[in-house]
Amino acid sequence: MRTIDAVAQILKRENIHILPSFPTTAVIEACAAAGIKPYICRQERVGVGIADGWSRIQNGEPAGAFAMQYGPGAENAYAGIATAFSDAVPMLLLPLGHPLERDRVFPNFSSIESYKTITKFAEQVNQPQRVGDTLRRAFAQMRSGRPGPALVEIPIDVGNAEVNPAVVENYRPVKIAKAQANPQEVLQAAKALLAAKRPVIQAGQGVLYAQATAELLELAELTQIPIYCTLAGKSAFPESHALSLGIAGGGTMTGMAYHFIKDADVLFAAGSSLTRHGMTTNIPRGKVIIHNTGDSIDLNKAYYADHPILGDTKLVLRQFIEACRELLGNKARDGGAVRSDIDHKREAWLAEWSPKLNSQATPINPYRVISDFMQVVDPDEAIVTHDSGSPRYQMMPFYRAGIPRSYIGWGKSHQLGTGLGLTMGAKLAAPNKFCVNFMGDAAFGMTGLDFETAVRSGIPILTIVLNNNSMAVETEHMKTSHGLFRTRDLGGNYADMAKAMCGWSECVSDPGAIKGAIARARKVTDSGRAALLEFVTAQENTVSHQTAFRGE
Repeated sequence: MRTIDAVAQILKRENIHILPSFPTTAVIEACAAAGIKPYICRQERVGVGIADGWSRIQNGEPAGAFAMQYGPGAENAYAGIATAFSDAVPMLLLPLGHPLERDRVFPNFSSIESYKTITKFAEQVNQPQRVGDTLRRAFAQMRSGRPGPALVEIPIDVGNAEVNPAVVENYRPVKIAKAQANPQEVLQAAKALLAAKRPVIQAGQGVLYAQATAELLELAELTQIPIYCTLAGKSAFPESHALSLGIAGGGTMTGMAYHFIKDADVLFAAGSSLTRHGMTTNIPRGKVIIHNTGDSIDLNKAYYADHPILGDTKLVLRQFIEACRELLGNKARDGGAVRSDIDHKREAWLAEWSPKLNSQATPINPYRVISDFMQVVDPDEAIVTHDSGSPRYQMMPFYRAGIPRSYIGWGKSHQLGTGLGLTMGAKLAAPNKFCVNFMGDAAFGMTGLDFETAVRSGIPILTIVLNNNSMAVETEHMKTSHGLFRTRDLGGNYADMAKAMCGWSECVSDPGAIKGAIARARKVTDSGRAALLEFVTAQENTVSHQTAFRGE
């Protein structure tokens, strides 16, 4: 047995049965021979995105995997892996490596050296008999604590070398250990939470990976504390719930989240890194912070934690439920006043935005596209994601996500075009879901040709292109250059391009035709074909609470 054949067999034992990949690596052939289906992308970072989307929907069980050749393949994948690392996505990366005699010899690109800063684990299989131990460590690291990508480089000569089949026979799938928090620390934090006059709970991506939505819902209904989600945590708490404040990510948030975060005296961050970043919301000063995370590196990183709670979010939330139930005498609080306040703030916020959400203007207002989409698509039956820039800012607050993983939020590292790969991976992981990515025309320019990957590979997604013929997000940053040289202008007929790639498409310029076009596109995806809708939109720059809490 060759080392790469052993790799393929171990992947099967870890329940991996698809392999996004590109282009020339013997790992593809070995995995195909073992019954693992390759999906050949056009660009490496899109292939990484497919593995990323798969992992998010599957919660890393099984994990997604991506294989690429040494040199250019490993170099091109870098941006996609940076996104996965920043968003804590557990996935396996399998770059081929240069022969050992040329390993790390200038100017050869070394995946091990180059990817250390954007992977949780990076190790080379430098001897055939080490392959089982290396992969076991990789799978353990990618899913333990704060998840993240693990990289295993296979030098081409080691990959083709013979290895004892016992390496595979002795391999057992990795089990992940999970820990509760210190009970006394939880009790003290629960007392602070219940004593607060205006508490609020922040739900991070850790709630999703811990599969802790049921516990979060139970805690909210017991304590009647409102909940908002981070960008990566969106869908961790049902946004149709009376205690939902929606989302707060970056400077973009719902009106309800803005008011409750601003006025809160205690904030409980559950399954959150509390990172300070352009795609996170700054917590205003003067609040008592309860911080639960699965990785100690996050505690006191950006904010002082009055109550640091280290442990698996599902187990920790169960501890909080039990502590709060005991403190409340096993009786849920009356939350009528809180729910009424949320309703009033939601109604006022939506009334303020109604002219855009219901606009009859042409070019179409992008908020109208999002509003009409929500009226014809059940969020529990869909998996939706945005792209960088305008689509993200416009969708995040107004799209109301349903069950866990019905929305893929991303963006701490935010390359344009990432959403296309994520959606393909989501569809492969959940074939019965209506999987949709919203992207702008600039994002299409980055990765749009990989729509053909969806067509060719039989991955029936819907791509919605909001085409405003401009880089609208850059309006304030490129005033002089645009005035002199039209630097923000873009052009293209994206529906025509989709047809040229053998997909189904329509171009829509009438706001009254939005709902019908979405319904037709869904029927196309239900029939097994990839679809693209191009909406000719206005250059909309207004964002909900864009400047909230900056610098605080």
